[in-house]
Amino acid sequence: MSRLRELLERGEFVVTGEVAPPLGTDMSAMMRSVAVLGPVTDALNVTDNQGATLHLSSLAASRAVLEAGFEPIFQQTCRDRNRLALQSDLLAAATLGLQNVLIVTGDDPRGGDHPQAKGVFDLDSTQLIEIATGMNDGHDMLGREMAGSTDLYIGAAAFPEAEPFDIQSMRAVRKIEAGARFFQTQAVMDVERFAQAVEAWRPHGVKVIAGILLLKSPRVIDFINTRLAGLMVPDELAERIRSAGDPFEESVRLAIEQVRAVREIADGVHIMPLGADEAVVRILEGAGIR
Repeated sequence: MSRLRELLERGEFVVTGEVAPPLGTDMSAMMRSVAVLGPVTDALNVTDNQGATLHLSSLAASRAVLEAGFEPIFQQTCRDRNRLALQSDLLAAATLGLQNVLIVTGDDPRGGDHPQAKGVFDLDSTQLIEIATGMNDGHDMLGREMAGSTDLYIGAAAFPEAEPFDIQSMRAVRKIEAGARFFQTQAVMDVERFAQAVEAWRPHGVKVIAGILLLKSPRVIDFINTRLAGLMVPDELAERIRSAGDPFEESVRLAIEQVRAVREIADGVHIMPLGADEAVVRILEGAGIR
């Protein structure tokens, strides 16, 4: 059983982080991030061509994290592969000893570094979650018995602040019914709306890990508000960062406040430092987590 699963099922508050595979084969920068984040987190997301930009595969990078002595969350998007390749990679992940998987639909390639790339989207995330659940039971998506089953702890993305909430909540419940056992949410900006979402989802048996995004500069805020669908930095938070003498330090203080606020609501936090890995240690210490 994965450590992440064991902790969540035991009711303990978890911390997950995020590392990005490189554009190339040199993993030294990624492994420096792993060395900083690994000791203070329970598992590390390994992104899969994040933002629809080219990187080393999450499969290979996740194995490198595991070999370094830390627990990876293999990330798999539906954007780049058809159903054959997706199932094959799930089998490969299990064979390589990867126990956690986060299944997402994926960003539109038109917004990435290869805008001419054809988005596959043969399956959506809910369908792939259902397939991964079936593989845990020993069969592929056609119902054929496999020579050896998987034992993956299946996670999905959730969007507590996207509108309309009723539709977003319904999609989340469908993912749970398909087999998702934990959610990692989009960045929490409104704690009350996040609490509403958790109240709606938790009766279905899912664990909810709250996304905490380090708003480290006005530029980051502008990017979120113009490029990320379903997420908007509220005016009061944006002004707080923009008017600060040191926006980065203010963003760390804000993240500490957010972690403290969601600690009584969520089952854990997923901190996205946008490259400022050392800040994660400060945030957790400031919030009394580590």
